Amino acid sequence: MNSNYDELIPGESIENLIENDFLARAETFQYDMGLTSLEVGSNGDYTVKSSSDLYTSPSMLNKLLEAYTLHSKGKKTLIFNNGIETSIQVYHTFNSAGLPIMHLDNTATKKQRKQILKWFHETPDAILTSVSILTTGFDEPTIDTIILNRATKSLTLYYQMIGRGSRVLNNKSKFTVIDLGNNIYRFGPWGADLDWEAIFKSPNFYIDRIKDDEDIESTFKHELAEDIRSEFSKSKETYLDITALYKDTTFSGESSKVVLEKSIEQHAYICIENSEDVYDALALAKLLKEDIDNRIQVYGKCISKSTYNFINWLKLDYQKKLNAYLRENFDAVFEQIHGHPPED
Repeated sequence: MNSNYDELIPGESIENLIENDFLARAETFQYDMGLTSLEVGSNGDYTVKSSSDLYTSPSMLNKLLEAYTLHSKGKKTLIFNNGIETSIQVYHTFNSAGLPIMHLDNTATKKQRKQILKWFHETPDAILTSVSILTTGFDEPTIDTIILNRATKSLTLYYQMIGRGSRVLNNKSKFTVIDLGNNIYRFGPWGADLDWEAIFKSPNFYIDRIKDDEDIESTFKHELAEDIRSEFSKSKETYLDITALYKDTTFSGESSKVVLEKSIEQHAYICIENSEDVYDALALAKLLKEDIDNRIQVYGKCISKSTYNFINWLKLDYQKKLNAYLRENFDAVFEQIHGHPPED
């Protein structure tokens, strides 16, 4: 728009509106998400297909359900998705869990839309999963939680989505934002002190400064999920820095395959450390699937090979080798840890 207009005149800042009780404050919960499989389309934002492929996976749907249950169960929630198929899968996931949810997209008739929004307004713990249609021109002050079940490269869309939960009502002074798209890492907190005039005059300069997904994810430390971490309570440390290990390994002249070998040994160690026999250890190894996936993704970036087939093969191969290592070395490692062999 800067080619048609000379100046942008911003209104009051979001922070000022919050301080003066015109808007509610956002309490945010952000998750470290692996999004490098997403593709950018001709419009400059992530494509619906690549988003659907990622966000309809069982692991992502489960993560969404877990995030909702942990931070917003029983609260009125609006979920934003990139694509109709994703929203439909979200609906089925929450519906199967016995939660009150409806789906809305631009294929709904005016009558259907009116009925769904009436239900959403009148139901205190309602969950509405949608696609783009409610980003602007929608005012429902009773919303308590906004879930960004998508990534976007659009700053304005980011603000519009979160803004749906910022309407004040009675004693409502805050609302919850759950970010499952690394959007807060990309744009900063909602309501941050942005220089809108500078962005208007030099949009490309602003866009070039936005971190890409690889840069964002390079700072992540993938820890075990809390429910899984409790199964490894005897281990003081379960994390392994694959990037640092890769640098040390290659610097010393060793093959990059050594990284995976050492990772398997460390995974096996924490499995055995928390087991009484090899069967316990093999059961614990199954719980490490997400952690294995994260390590393989990081390893793939380190060796600059990240095709889907190659990464998928590495994940399967890793699990097989971990199970084999546990069967072959359980007794020796158990004795090393406890000072005596396992009981028969």
